[in-house]
Amino acid sequence: MRLLTTPTLDEPHEKGEMVYACAISGANIIRDVREAIVNTVGGRMTKYEALLDKTIGYALDALAQRAADLGYDGVLDIRLSHPTITHGALEVVATGTGFRVRKPAA
Repeated sequence: MRLLTTPTLDEPHEKGEMVYACAISGANIIRDVREAIVNTVGGRMTKYEALLDKTIGYALDALAQRAADLGYDGVLDIRLSHPTITHGALEVVATGTGFRVRKPAA
């Protein structure tokens, strides 16, 4: 499955419909407390960074699976929502346009 941020492809293809996927990961109370302390004194919130990395991966995996289920060869023009950590959870939404590579005429 090809996941691309570009809106076009160099090879002949046909664009399909919008494809989307959502991933939500829960933080936990210990992580929230640790990151609240870091936020107070300053510094990188490495636990939240790691959680964000995982959640983006989950969203892209789900996007690829949904595109495959719809019969697409890949997704063009992928965009990720601006993730927000709120109420102990992190949500990432991935969207793009499904595409199929055109087979050359025999």
